Amino acid sequence: MKYNLLSFLGCLSFILHSTSKVYGADVNYVFDLDNSVVSPDGFPRAGVIINGIYPGTLVQANKDDTLHITELIEFAQFQVRTASEDGPAFVNQCPISPSHSYTYDIPLNGQAGTYWYHSHLSSQYADGLRGAMVIYDPQDPHAALYDVDDANTVITLSDWYHLAAPGIQEIYIHGNGGGNHEPIPDSGLINGIGRYKGGPAVTRARVNVIAGKRYRFRVINTSAYAGYEFSIEGHSLTIIEVDGVSHAPLTVDRFMIYIGQRYSVVLNANQPVKNYWIRAPMELQHSSDNKNLDTKNVYAVLHYDGAPAAEPTTTPGSGTGTLLQEHLLAPIVNPGAPGGNVPADRTIDLRFTRNTNGQTEWTINDIRYESPDLPTLLNIVANGFSAEPDFTTHEHTFVLEKDKIIDLVIHGSANGHTHPFHLHGHAFDIIQGESGPVNYVNPPRRDVVGVKGSTVIIRFKTDNPGPWFLHCHIDWHLEAGLAVVFAEAPGAQRTGPQSQIIKQSWLDLCPIYQALPPALQ
Repeated sequence: MKYNLLSFLGCLSFILHSTSKVYGADVNYVFDLDNSVVSPDGFPRAGVIINGIYPGTLVQANKDDTLHITELIEFAQFQVRTASEDGPAFVNQCPISPSHSYTYDIPLNGQAGTYWYHSHLSSQYADGLRGAMVIYDPQDPHAALYDVDDANTVITLSDWYHLAAPGIQEIYIHGNGGGNHEPIPDSGLINGIGRYKGGPAVTRARVNVIAGKRYRFRVINTSAYAGYEFSIEGHSLTIIEVDGVSHAPLTVDRFMIYIGQRYSVVLNANQPVKNYWIRAPMELQHSSDNKNLDTKNVYAVLHYDGAPAAEPTTTPGSGTGTLLQEHLLAPIVNPGAPGGNVPADRTIDLRFTRNTNGQTEWTINDIRYESPDLPTLLNIVANGFSAEPDFTTHEHTFVLEKDKIIDLVIHGSANGHTHPFHLHGHAFDIIQGESGPVNYVNPPRRDVVGVKGSTVIIRFKTDNPGPWFLHCHIDWHLEAGLAVVFAEAPGAQRTGPQSQIIKQSWLDLCPIYQALPPALQ
C-alpha cells in the first residue's frame, strides 16, 4: 500500500533523541516519514510511520528550550507569536507537499507538562503519525512527590485500525448516503501494543518499577475515536498535572481520559513485589460494527523488579474505587477564572448536531466547517482579513477583540457521544463542567474538555493573538465538520509586540502545494 502523503519527507533521518535534559538548549528532531509496515496488535499493515516506530519518536525538552522539528505535525503546546508553527492545515499553514519538508521552530516559552504531536491533515494521524512530547520543568512544584520521571514513565493510549484511514473516512462521510456510524477500531493499544479477537497473543507492554520508589506516569490519549477508563490494579493514583497545567494533588483510583487529554499521576510502588494489571477499557458510542474489537481487552503490565517476567496471575477485571470527578481538580498557579465571577465580555453559544442528508455532517450552529483555499493565518497577516464577513460562511470564523474575557457555552448533545473539544492557543477554565457546581474561584484548567449531554462553559482571555482552532478531537467528527476558528486580535497579529513571526519557508508552503496535481491535493 502506498499513500499520497502530503507530509512525506523522503529519506531524511532522525538526528537527535534528547535523553539528557539540557536547560535552555536548541533541541533538534527530524521525523523520517514513510509507509513502514507495523503490527502493534499482531496484524501487519502499512501506516504513516515516524522513524520506523509506532508510537512515533518521543520528543523531550526543557521548558525554556527551543524545539526544531522537521515534518508536518500539530503540537498541543501553545504558540506565542508563532501560530505558523501550530500545524492545522489551512488554519495555520498549507500542507507540506511530497518530497518537501518544513522545520517547525518552537520556543517553549517556559511551558512545561505532558503533550503530544500528530498530523492535522485529514485523518492521517489515525494511520500512525502521532507520538508523545514531554517538556520538563527543573523547578517542578510537585518534584518532592516523585522519584522517577523519564521516558519509561510515559504511557500512551491509542486506538488502532487495520484498514487505512482515507478509505474508512470516505465510507463514514459518503457511504450509504452518509448514514454510517463512526469507523470502529480493531484494537486498543497501551504504549503501542494491543490485541484483537482472533489475533495472536502479543506480549503486552510492560512498565517497570522498583519497590519503594514513586513514579510520575504521564498518561496520554492519542486516539482517533476512543476514550478510556484508566486504572492500575492495587494502586491509587495522585493527579498532579492536567493537560500541561499543574493542579493540586488529588488521589483517585481511576479516571476517564478522552482524546487529546493528558494526566500526570504519581504512583507509589509500595505493594508486594509481583505483577499488576494496567487497565484501560475503551469507551465508544458503539462497538458492534467490528468483530475484531474487545473494548475491555486493553491491558499492560506493571512489573515490579524481582517479579517473574509474566502477566499477573489475577483476573484483570475493571478498576474500582474512586472515579475522578473533573470539577474537583484545582490549578495551583493563578487559580481562578479570568475576571472572577463578573460576566464575560463576550459569550458565544455553540450547539452541535449530526446530519445525514446525503453525507455525514457535523455542524456547529448549523454550519459545517470546511477549510479555506488559503490558510486563515495567511489571510489575516497578508490579505488584511479583520472582520467576520471577510471569511466565508463555512470557514466559521469568529473574530475576537484583544484582551477580552470570552465564555464559550457548549451545549451537549443527546446522541450519547462524549465529544472532547480542544482549543488551540489557550488553556481554558471550566467554570461549568458536565457535573459539579459553577466555579469561578478555582475551576479546572486544561485544553480539552469532554462534552456529552450537559452544557459546558469554558472561559479564556484573548491575550494570545492568532487564529485558533476549536474542534472535536474525535477525528471522524472533525473531518465531518465539527469545528470553528477564532481569529484572535487580527490587527495585533500583523503589527506590534505580539505580531506573528513569519518565515519565508512558511510562505513557500502554499505555492508549492498549489502547484501539485489535483490528485495530490
